[in-house]
Amino acid sequence: MIQEIRYASLAGMAAILLAGCASTVTMEMPTIPEPRIEKIPVDVAVRIPAEFENFVHVEEVLGKSSWTIDLGRSNAAFFTQLFGHMFDSLVVLGPDDDARDYQFDALIEPSIDGFEFSTPGQSQSDAFAVWIRYRMSVFDSVGNRASTWTVNAYGKSQKEGLGGGDSLKRAAILAMRDAAALIIMQMERVTNISQLANGPLDPASLEPDPAFAGTEPQSGEPASVIGVFAIGGIDDATE
Repeated sequence: MIQEIRYASLAGMAAILLAGCASTVTMEMPTIPEPRIEKIPVDVAVRIPAEFENFVHVEEVLGKSSWTIDLGRSNAAFFTQLFGHMFDSLVVLGPDDDARDYQFDALIEPSIDGFEFSTPGQSQSDAFAVWIRYRMSVFDSVGNRASTWTVNAYGKSQKEGLGGGDSLKRAAILAMRDAAALIIMQMERVTNISQLANGPLDPASLEPDPAFAGTEPQSGEPASVIGVFAIGGIDDATE
């Protein structure tokens, strides 16, 4: 009987330890203050793909802990707010909406190409860090791909508390704000999106994208497809 009690106690302790090694981070809806910039004179639609709105990253760290980071819905809300600050007008399309039913000069479709993070145990520091690689695909009003822009963002937050979930969440928010700053400063220069206010691209040099949005650039795409790798970074110690 005593032996059975011991086994039961050990099993209970093991379950508690395993539960303690699994962390779930659900992002809140971050906000961005309205930037003091002149809006880009373009009527824009932003299309939020389902995989972007429902993005969840799951990773086991060194076989010791499991992290689940739900980034999607906060990302969708954040970028919708950002583009609303940047352009003359904005319409938001869901994954099932047909872009041909709407009037706009340019369509932007964001996606996540990569997500990485590090814990204090991995970096031998007292901070969590997050790297997010976004892709901004820009199309004209009839579905021609105008440009593709890759934005690398970084955020770091000092560890607070035993679990570290809040610190990782803050690092992710800082990475999102880093991406927002880069997009505000560089989008027009990189993508020339304002030119789309003059009408669609010349069909003689560009073929409409059959999916209109959501496809990756192919090797045979026209020369107007560009790639820019922007690197930034925000540390909560310097905010």
